Amino acid sequence: MTTTQSTHRVDVTPGTEHVVVVIDGVVVADSTRPLLVHETGLPVRYYLPREDVRLDQFRASRTTTTCPYKGEASYWTFVDDQGNQCRDVVWSYQEPLESVAAIADHFSFYDTVADVRVTAG
Repeated sequence: MTTTQSTHRVDVTPGTEHVVVVIDGVVVADSTRPLLVHETGLPVRYYLPREDVRLDQFRASRTTTTCPYKGEASYWTFVDDQGNQCRDVVWSYQEPLESVAAIADHFSFYDTVADVRVTAG
């Protein structure tokens, strides 16, 4: 899937990498089925299927953002066993724009908070 607007591009491709996401020592995602999102001016982002994310470690946030190329994103906050939180560390496009429909029900993590470990598949 590709979307372009003038010189801005968003390319979504299936990956074979093994992606493990750790927050505060807790493995919150483990996937060998990532979607790689390459967007002009941004680092590659790994979007992981819902089934590969431990959603029991997260609480839905009220935060939303709108991307003109992907649609409206919803956010989740990590909550550890002691109640400590990392706000809005993961996002998802539940109903993305048609040009990037493949990312529906996939989750991506801010690598400034989460430790996103990627190894070749």
